[in-house]
Amino acid sequence: MVKEIRIEDFDYVLPDEKIPRHPLAARDTCRLLMCRPDGKSAHRKFRELPDLLPPAAMLVCNDTKVINARLTFRKPTGSRIEIFLLDPIDPADYVLTFQSKGKCVWNCMVGNLKRWKEGELNMTITPEGCHEPVTLSASRLYPTEGNTFAIQFSWDNADVTFASVVDAAGFIPIPPYLKRDSEESDLSDYQTVYADAKGSVAAPTAGLHFTQEVFDNLKAHNIRVGKLTLHVGAGTFQPVKADCIGDHPMHTETFHITRRLLKDLISQKERKLPLCAVGTTSVRTLESLPLLGMQIAKGDTSLHIGQWLAYEDEVIASDTLDSLKTLLKYIEESGEEGLTASTAIMIAPGFRWRMTDIMVTNFHQPQSTLLLLVSSFLGGDGKNELWRKLYEEALNSDYRFLSYGDACLLFRQTPLSNL
Repeated sequence: MVKEIRIEDFDYVLPDEKIPRHPLAARDTCRLLMCRPDGKSAHRKFRELPDLLPPAAMLVCNDTKVINARLTFRKPTGSRIEIFLLDPIDPADYVLTFQSKGKCVWNCMVGNLKRWKEGELNMTITPEGCHEPVTLSASRLYPTEGNTFAIQFSWDNADVTFASVVDAAGFIPIPPYLKRDSEESDLSDYQTVYADAKGSVAAPTAGLHFTQEVFDNLKAHNIRVGKLTLHVGAGTFQPVKADCIGDHPMHTETFHITRRLLKDLISQKERKLPLCAVGTTSVRTLESLPLLGMQIAKGDTSLHIGQWLAYEDEVIASDTLDSLKTLLKYIEESGEEGLTASTAIMIAPGFRWRMTDIMVTNFHQPQSTLLLLVSSFLGGDGKNELWRKLYEEALNSDYRFLSYGDACLLFRQTPLSNL
């Protein structure tokens, strides 16, 4: 049973010196460890990616944009209170909340909470385009799930949007394992070159290696590129503390997909052509889509994929193309150009892969849910398997790991997704 998988089977020794604190100056010069469909590996450069993908492949990437989610306030006493933006509450829609003027409410983590019992926190900022300083205030409203709180932000200039406020007041939230403060260089380094939709508190790091030159080369190879949006949450760094993954609560993330992309995905699958996902966030979104269509077919329009839904017998037996077409019909009947939903999908050994045939990804932390996903993709069960051999090869070959590290190009060890 998938819930009985032990996380200790996904451990390996990651020396600190294998974790770079900054990326390479040229993004696409990083190394690329390729795992072919036959399981054999090859060492290449990332800029060679267009030459390594099969003809008629379609590439799907996540265009989310990392926001300056870390806000540091100082109380009159001098105490430092850090507020970490997680996801919007009012307005709950990401686009609307960044367009808010005057106030909005977010779900946040709060550092040094014991020093903030009551009252407002204030800071003075000067958003871009403003000739006068703006006072930003934060007020605690109520506790939310876990150790988080609903925080109301207000500012005294009704012409300024929350997007401008965050840009002026916050810092890029680089991963904790980098063991340093955010730097000005992270403002560009920790964004993909195609980042567009604001909302993430962590970058979809597999996309950090792409350059315009790589995209131009993809086009020259007639490889289509599609974009979806999944806003990466802080839960991506949440360690698995339970012995068995069945006791680990998977984090929920919001995603958006356009009707146009869904049609392209259906066409790709109907013609049995390969689909390449850039990063685990794109994977989570793509693999959630047929599950969403299956739910809608049963009358469930909650637009949320639960952690274990994919492992139910009825779901496993459902047809992928039928489910995708049901989802497309639902969007068309709504009159909208796309759909926003959420997913807490857990992808681990035992998962039925439906959408993703090729994956571009980075090297992930030991005992992480992302390593479970990679193991499942390569057809393993956790013990003495292909992911471990690849990671050992990467460590012995001096590859760089995690967010600012090198990349992998992984091919499924089975034929194209079994529809």
